[in-house]
Amino acid sequence: MTEATEQARTQSTEGGTESVSTRKPTRRGGGDPATRGRTTIADGVVEKIAGLATRDVVGVHAMGSGISRTFGAVRDRVPGGGTKSVTRGVKAEVGEVQTALDLEIVVDYGVSITEVSRDVRENVIAAVERMTGLEVVEVNIAVSDVKLPEEEDEEPEPRIQ
Repeated sequence: MTEATEQARTQSTEGGTESVSTRKPTRRGGGDPATRGRTTIADGVVEKIAGLATRDVVGVHAMGSGISRTFGAVRDRVPGGGTKSVTRGVKAEVGEVQTALDLEIVVDYGVSITEVSRDVRENVIAAVERMTGLEVVEVNIAVSDVKLPEEEDEEPEPRIQ
């Protein structure tokens, strides 16, 4: 054993000798444990968080363009086709400490698009930064459609029964 890890000394007592060991505290790794290692967050994780945060905003009817919603509805109805995608209409670019998001939304008729966009940005930024620790540098929003009250949701008939 080295002197750095253990020192032994012998003390005299009435009945003989007693061996006493003392250990110096050993420091392994050094520094704050939270800084040891690296955490990476996939684009898809940020896209899911942003998609759910966007859908929570009043006035957002749907996500994605009409074409992507149509194909997604067909895919969602096909057995084994997967569950409804929460990332539809969301694109994220994730770096080591920052992320940027592009969202494509459909708003309900009669709402203020500027207010809905502001609310979406606030909700998405808060959710992504809280959950990931990444700085959201921008949230770009493209409003691709307005859902009119008399319009039926565009869900085509399934081709496969």
